[in-house]
Amino acid sequence: MPLARSLSMTSLNGLLQCEDEDLPVEDLLLFEISWEVTNKVGGIYTVIQTKAKTTADEWGENYFLIGPYFEQNVKTQVEFSEPPNCAVKKAMDTMKSQGCQVFFGRWLIEGSPYVLLFDIGSAAWNLDKWKGEFWKVSSIGIPFHDREANDAVIFGSLTAWFLKELSCQFDDKPNIIAHFHEWQAGVGLILSRSQKLPVATIFTTHATLLGRYLCAASIDFYNNLDQFDIDKEAGERQIYHRYCMERASVHCAHVFTTVSQITATEAEHMLKKCPDVVTPNGLNIKKFSAMHEFQNLHSMYKARIQEFIRGHFYGHLDFDLDKTLFFFIAGRYEFSNKGADMFLEALSRLNFLLRVHKTDVTVIVFFIMPAKTNNFNVETLKGQAVRKQLWDTAQAVKEKFGRKLYNALLKGEIPDLNKILDRDDISIMKRAIFSTQRHSLPPVTTHNMIDDSNDPILNTIRRIGLFNNRTDRVKVILHPEFLSSTSPLLPLDYEEFVRGCHLGVFPSYYEPWGYTPAECTVMGIPSVTTNLSGFGCFMQEHVADPEAYGIYIVDRRFRSPDESCNQLTQFLYGFCQQNRRQRIIQRNRTERLSDLLDWKYLGRYYMHARHLALSRTFPDKFEMEPSAPPKTEGFRFPRPSSVPPSPSASQHSSPHHSEAEDEDEDDRYDEEEEAERDRQNIKSPFSLGALPQGKKKQHGEYRN
Repeated sequence: MPLARSLSMTSLNGLLQCEDEDLPVEDLLLFEISWEVTNKVGGIYTVIQTKAKTTADEWGENYFLIGPYFEQNVKTQVEFSEPPNCAVKKAMDTMKSQGCQVFFGRWLIEGSPYVLLFDIGSAAWNLDKWKGEFWKVSSIGIPFHDREANDAVIFGSLTAWFLKELSCQFDDKPNIIAHFHEWQAGVGLILSRSQKLPVATIFTTHATLLGRYLCAASIDFYNNLDQFDIDKEAGERQIYHRYCMERASVHCAHVFTTVSQITATEAEHMLKKCPDVVTPNGLNIKKFSAMHEFQNLHSMYKARIQEFIRGHFYGHLDFDLDKTLFFFIAGRYEFSNKGADMFLEALSRLNFLLRVHKTDVTVIVFFIMPAKTNNFNVETLKGQAVRKQLWDTAQAVKEKFGRKLYNALLKGEIPDLNKILDRDDISIMKRAIFSTQRHSLPPVTTHNMIDDSNDPILNTIRRIGLFNNRTDRVKVILHPEFLSSTSPLLPLDYEEFVRGCHLGVFPSYYEPWGYTPAECTVMGIPSVTTNLSGFGCFMQEHVADPEAYGIYIVDRRFRSPDESCNQLTQFLYGFCQQNRRQRIIQRNRTERLSDLLDWKYLGRYYMHARHLALSRTFPDKFEMEPSAPPKTEGFRFPRPSSVPPSPSASQHSSPHHSEAEDEDEDDRYDEEEEAERDRQNIKSPFSLGALPQGKKKQHGEYRN
């Protein structure tokens, strides 16, 4: 039977065949279950939110998301309605009649998918009973003091209950696919399998529990993947029950997926199962009608950041803002996992190189990592007030000057410029200049930190001596709060801020995927990542010369910490040596990579996982074509023909290279020709199927 409506993407026609002519394939229902549906906790929220449109386009009215009900989230994100599907409505009514509060509506995001939300609190009275039932089927005990695990049991039990009520209406016909994300949703999967529900199940881990804990403890993780006593490590960290829930979910699922090849290798050792499919994370890509509109946005938001810099460095603004580069790192405050430790050490070395070579380039680095604070730093607020006062003074004098000039010109006279400003004007300007004098260095943080003396970033800054001195070519600003357009300091949203920067730096040690460098790429901003991040591995696989496209990949897997830090320093120093023309070329290339990260392309991996789940769960009803497993050959950006203007070729051994060389290199760059070649490449066919198995662990890897 041909796949009609619900499995309609043309690239998959014929990959899955239904052998039962009486089975209406278009009536298949897809449910995605996650604790982060309408509930932003971390990166999984971004995955589900951005993927919703592609999945809704594929499945239409048969696509549903299941999550927890939190009133503060629902008020602004969900429009309540009645379920259009009679079976779903009947299952909900059954649960409501037994005291559970279940809500249905549309999630107000792109694609407007249906959401089914369970009120955890309304069912909490069943907790002890459900924990007992979970123990009977899995022998996993949940401690009473672990609120998150207890909520997971309630949420999972409600999910399994709903799926049972729903499947009962289909007379055991294979009508349901349930995709569970992370261990918080895994209880529902385990219970569904124990009850033998006719449901095709998929489980996705976005990061293993134990992997994150071990890396945060600065353990030599990737070099000892096969050496860990998993049960002992989980027990010592008091997460053994959570680890068991995660591992049981992985082994119960018909199809197990993870988000990157590096996490697949990790899961093979931590969870003792190799993923069936790797499902890379994507984004919704919106192309501008004008090809270089994103370059205009970069200029506009860079000017906004420059205004903040004028205030923050008042009295010490002895560097040229037109020759100043803005670098940034952003994410959860995980000092080692996110690579902030290596980044700071590389900045110290970069500062030394820039000073030794007497370059006129200044680098200002932002750390956007939320931490506990009391409020804004008084000195930082004062800086913005001084900047505004100077602006007002300059405008007042300019208006007065302009009036006198205008009147003189009307009389046919050339005004005496020595007399056009009177003594009062001179006094006002002198007072303005005196107000910019400061007897302290510009602060390295914008807020008052609660635990200043134990903050790892501030302690490292003290150790390496980056205090924003006049002689420093690298300046540091820690902004320990998420960005907001309503902030009195830096009134920009995160996306606007990223567009205004020149380079995102994310030298992570533990990063299952890495949305921050992916978001930079989509906005045409070059970034630094590592070969221990899912994004970095993905780019290495699909781009022949990542550096030429503005993706710098630091080797943290096969090099010592010091070697990796030197490599990062060279990347940063090479970037500082580029001229403006080269940076524009680089941003054009970076932005073209965004097609690689579009859910329109990456969604096919999720499609394959669903088809595989159906064929494994109901082998007598569905079968996969032998040619189905996905391959990625041919889906690869080649090295640009005009490679000299690229980052890799811009890293001259000496900063005093010839400007004539740059002009010759630029003549060899044809933007339209390169763009068309890349567009043809991304459109080249690329088939689906079982992902290549993870490479065997290579010994001799360094923890750094």
